[in-house]
Formats: sequence, structure tokens, C-alpha cells
Amino acid sequence: MSQIIFFVFVGIAAINFLYFFSFGIFLFSYKKKRVIASKQNHLPVSLVICAKNEAESLQLNIPYFLDQSHPDFEIVLVNDCSVDNTLDIIESFQKKDARIKIVNVQNNERFWGNKKYALTLGIKKASHAHLIFTDADCKPESKEWLALMSSQFNADKEIVLGYGAYETVEKSFLNKIIRYETLITATQYFSYAFLGTPYMGVGRNLAYTSQLFYANNGFVDHMNILSGDDDLFINAVATSKNVALLLEEEGFTKSEPKITWKDWYIQKRRHVSTSQHYKTKHQLLLGLYYVSQVLFWVLAIVLAFINFDFLYWVVSFMFIKIALQYIIIGKASQLLKEKGLLWFLPFQEIVLLSTQMIIFMHNKFSKPIHWK
Repeated sequence: MSQIIFFVFVGIAAINFLYFFSFGIFLFSYKKKRVIASKQNHLPVSLVICAKNEAESLQLNIPYFLDQSHPDFEIVLVNDCSVDNTLDIIESFQKKDARIKIVNVQNNERFWGNKKYALTLGIKKASHAHLIFTDADCKPESKEWLALMSSQFNADKEIVLGYGAYETVEKSFLNKIIRYETLITATQYFSYAFLGTPYMGVGRNLAYTSQLFYANNGFVDHMNILSGDDDLFINAVATSKNVALLLEEEGFTKSEPKITWKDWYIQKRRHVSTSQHYKTKHQLLLGLYYVSQVLFWVLAIVLAFINFDFLYWVVSFMFIKIALQYIIIGKASQLLKEKGLLWFLPFQEIVLLSTQMIIFMHNKFSKPIHWK
């Protein structure tokens, strides 16, 4: 029996290594290029931001959006049934700057609590064909953000995937877990897109054309699913040819992370709930990655206890895996300008895998009912 477990362990380790090599192909092949186009070549863009009870964040971040160097843009601010003074804040900014448009969403019994309905109204309000999306609690890392995002569009590229980072909170293990999970997720979706099978993007930093949105009936196919205005839409419409990647630091956005485990857990429940609706090939690839990560550690522990003769091999494979992770995740952290995430790498992975397993099980028995 122990020999069978050992051979299964070797197979699982091989799958782990194959994924790391795939990520490595992207990370060591991708060439950063500064692609800020001249003003004459900038496409006009509509920045669409959906906000629900985000008065404080909007007060802080709207000036950053208005201060972008892009010469031709508008901001569509969507107030999604807020009960705070979100509407008052955006109206005050609109009075000062004509580039701001407002969509005030009223409660709709059919679409109550659905961000996709609110976003659809925002997209319909947009004047320009090229749409850029972020969240109210995000701010661009530079004045060139819109310019960089818009310059990625061309005749073939209808989607731009950007990186949405989180602020660093010193002496917070939760913050390290949040940023680590964000880094790993980004490494995956950038790698998959680079290798020709894009499967998601994040609404904190995302762009696509209105033509693509309308040609695919927007969010109609998954309007009944709470989350997924970003990843489910991209999963449905992205191809090996129509996606561009923006990994330059000036093109990043950064948002405030959750500061309690409870709030982060609720947020991740919403995010995880969409994965079961991905295309079958993406479900298989992502599922195999997750299962192989879990089984590696489980089988390593089992083998270490039931047969001491295999300990040398178990330790060797663990060393190889951890070394590969430090190389790959280290390269990803350099590319995406994430610092301080490598000190507790194996422990962070185990905590994250355990949390994800709990979330998967929780979501099997109950579903999140609000986008926020």
C-alpha cells in the first residue's frame, strides 16, 4: 500500500512541477514594453466605476482618476442603490468636472443586489467604444494608467487584462495572505492568457470594447449569478487572439485590502462562487492545480508517517517543490512589484489552501446573496 501511495505522490509532484514550469514559461518570456502612445494615437475611453456605499473611497480616489494624463476620457460613476452619501459625493464632483457622468440605479426587484445590472446601465451610458473598469476603492498607481490601458487596444485586441494589487499593511499576516493569493491568481490568469487560453480578469483593472460586450449579450448568460461581472464575462468572450496584457507598474491599480479575516472570507466566498461556471477546460485545469497542491502536502505527510524508507524521497520532492516556488513566485513578485511575500512561502500556501477548501465546502451548502 505504501508503494502505491508513493507512486501516486510522485505523479502528483510531477503535476505540480509541470504547472510551475508553465508559469515559468510566461514569467521568463514576457517582455515588459513601455507602450504609452502619443496623444494623437490615444483612443478615447470611458472609465466605468460601480459604487455601492463607497462615499469615503470615492471622495479619496476620484481626484486620482480625474488627474490622468489621457487627453480624451470620461468617467461614468454608477451609484448602485447606496444608502450612504455616495450620490452626494459624485454629484459634487460632477458639478466641478464635465467629464463625469452619473448613473443612479434604483432598486429593481428582479435584479436586486446585482452588480451586473448596475454595470450594464453604466456601459449603456458610456459615450466611447473602449471601456476601462476599476472599483471605487481602487486608485491608479500613476497618471499614465488610462493611457497605458487604452494603448493596448488595437484591431485584434479587444480585451486588456491589468493587475489590481492591494495596499501593504505592515505586521499583518492576513495582509500577506491576501497579497499572496492575489499574486498567485494573477500569475495564473496572466500565464494562461500568455499561453493562449485566457480564463479571467479582475474588475479592479480591466478593459474591453463595448462592441464585444454587446455582441455577446453582455452579462445575460450569467445575470442570475451574484459575482462574475469580470471573470465570467472574460471567461466567455476571451480567445487566444483578442487579449492583451499590461504588466507595467504604472498601469497597476491598488486598493484597500480587508483588515479582518471575516471580511476577507466573505469576499473570497463571492469570488470562488463563480469558478464552477467557467468553461469545462478551465475548470479542469484550475481544479487539477488546486487538487495537486493539496494532495502533495497530504500524501507527503502520510508517507512520512507510514513508511520511513520513503522519507528521503519525500523530503527531496518537497525541497524541489519549494525551490521551484521560490523561483517562480519570486519572479512573479518582481514582475508585479510585490514585496515581502517570500519569507513564509510554504506556510502561506498551506493556510491559503486550507481556507480555500473551507470556502468550497461552505459554498456547497449556501450561496452568497449580495455582491457587497
